[in-house]
Amino acid sequence: MRRFLATGLLASTLALAACGPVNRGLESVNQPVVSRSDYVIDVNAAGLYSPASPEGKRLDAWFDALNLRYGDRIAIDDPSPYGHEEARSTIAAIVADHGLLLSPAQPVTPGSPTDGSLRVVVSRTTAEVPDCPNWSRPSQPEFAGSTMSNYGCGVNSNLAAMIANPEDLVRGQEASGSDARSVTKAIKSYRDTAPSGAGGSLKSESTAKGN
Repeated sequence: MRRFLATGLLASTLALAACGPVNRGLESVNQPVVSRSDYVIDVNAAGLYSPASPEGKRLDAWFDALNLRYGDRIAIDDPSPYGHEEARSTIAAIVADHGLLLSPAQPVTPGSPTDGSLRVVVSRTTAEVPDCPNWSRPSQPEFAGSTMSNYGCGVNSNLAAMIANPEDLVRGQEASGSDARSVTKAIKSYRDTAPSGAGGSLKSESTAKGN
């Protein structure tokens, strides 16, 4: 009977320790997941003759409702074979007022705008670490040599919350331009700046009691 009880307790302990994912490496299993959402609005191309037009104000109010921000991509879906240059210029001006630029390529959206209309598409990416905090695996006892199930949740969740453009977690930023002077500007500024202690500019402190 004692042997049976001891075996049962050991089996229960091992089963409890085996809960949660096993990770024997240093890479966290709790990684940010980037997802994209597309928001669309169809506007009358003939009514977009200026940002102050009723259709222009409607589009601007829609951008305000979406809280347009850095990292959002704005594209135009124009089914017309001739294009609507005046309407495109108006949309570009409204987008510029929000500190952004139009994207050259638009994502595929369900359906298509009607004749005489343009579809404005705002693509927004978000990053989050699912299932965090994750306490599915107890810290002790640990017989599998695994990191805790919550390992990496704090760091990666903060990274996902603070990054300005979540797409950078997927592919990073591409280099723009090849001017070596622009690339080395920060390095040159660092090297040319005199140390803070040069010329006795450091403030002297004393522990002596003043009069």
